[in-house]
Amino acid sequence: MKVLFVAAEAAPLVRVGGLAEVVGSLPRALNQQGHDVRVVIPGYGAIDTTGLSATTVMNGINVTAAPEAKSVALKLIEPCRGLKVYLIDSPDFSNSRSVYGNGDLHRFLLFCRAVVEVLKRLDWKPDIVHCHDWHAALIPLLLKAGGGHCPTVFTIHNLAYQGNFDSEFLVQSGLLEDWRLRPARAPELPLCFMSQGILWADLVTTVSQTYAAEIMTPEYGAGLDNLLRYRRDKLFGIINGLDYEEYNPETDDFIPNKYSVSTISRKRDNKMVLQRQAGFAEDEETPLLGMVTRLDEQKGIDILDGALDRLFSQYKCQLIILGQGRQEYQDLLSQAANRHGRQLAAFIEYDEKMGHMVYAGCDMFLMPSRYEPCGLGQLIAMRYGTVPIVRHTGGLVDTVQALIPDLEQGSGFVFQDYSSEAMLGAIQRALDGYRNNAWPEVIKRIMGLDFSWQSSAKQYESLYRKVMEFGSRVNG
Repeated sequence: MKVLFVAAEAAPLVRVGGLAEVVGSLPRALNQQGHDVRVVIPGYGAIDTTGLSATTVMNGINVTAAPEAKSVALKLIEPCRGLKVYLIDSPDFSNSRSVYGNGDLHRFLLFCRAVVEVLKRLDWKPDIVHCHDWHAALIPLLLKAGGGHCPTVFTIHNLAYQGNFDSEFLVQSGLLEDWRLRPARAPELPLCFMSQGILWADLVTTVSQTYAAEIMTPEYGAGLDNLLRYRRDKLFGIINGLDYEEYNPETDDFIPNKYSVSTISRKRDNKMVLQRQAGFAEDEETPLLGMVTRLDEQKGIDILDGALDRLFSQYKCQLIILGQGRQEYQDLLSQAANRHGRQLAAFIEYDEKMGHMVYAGCDMFLMPSRYEPCGLGQLIAMRYGTVPIVRHTGGLVDTVQALIPDLEQGSGFVFQDYSSEAMLGAIQRALDGYRNNAWPEVIKRIMGLDFSWQSSAKQYESLYRKVMEFGSRVNG
């Protein structure tokens, strides 16, 4: 099969969050199964093509992007391991060093229209167009409305980000006529890009089975639960995989002491290095917790802030937090680190090397998420033998099995309620477990779990075949 992935970001070229990890690694896993999967993203100015041979595939592609027509080009590069990536080359993207920012609605409208025009002209014809998140969500609609039909799959990575707009944008964008194609039995649609991907794609997926069920409820549906229930027969949850070549403690050049299940003692050496970097006392016996996270409401920073004073007054432990995001959360954590400098270090930044150190050096990894479509942190943590402490939601349900009291079964510490008290209870169980003689076996057990892409890639392959078998879908 030939499949074109369409997304706003793809590792290793441009990486803001977990979306880039999926779009950069799942195509390679599918290619290893004998398919021809390629990726198209915007040609941001932030993409470093040094050392990469960029081939211009097409020039002068006229794209109707109201209120004016624009001309774009298409370039092709191969950043790693045979992955072919097309870049939509336009000043709207190349003049910006940022992936997201001002004018995103107009920029990604242009991107979607440009992809549809490229599909008309490209010699390489995909059997499936696989669109990811709101930035590519208009493509199923545009194809259906006359851009040339190709079966589509739409994947929701995070339903909270929808590309919302108002009626003025609907008119100015030239989308109004296409918008009226809504099937008679379909529910009223919020004005956003995301709703169109859900409505018009032949199949809709999201990144875990539990999240697929959650988003059909008002609590997690972010205003789209009616539409998702309408499409429930075409909605599937497939857990994300992990790139086991990039995230491998045996070969990771970001960590000073490489290790495996058979050389697990070297993980302690990384812990000493990390404690030193954080300004902590170097003490193997003190449990070291870590977080690598985006600092926003989704990630549970509010219940963490409500627990920090009690955590450090009641328990002997250390916590390292790496991430950036909302200013109020950055300020809260910086202030907390000033109060608890011997136990809490907050690195308000994005630092890939430091992130790998946290995974490799910590004893436990904390994810107190309000919601979590899949989660990448817990998968990396287990790969590195760092025991996750997670809230029971979304993909965390599907990937972390609660440890029983004697630690003989399970892979992490799980709490249910979204509260500081429930989180503290799970941390206490984890700190008690750290002193249990069975702790080394827990580390070995979670390092032996397989969250590589092979299984999930086969599930996507099966869905692609389903789309091709039944051909064009009739909504409703």
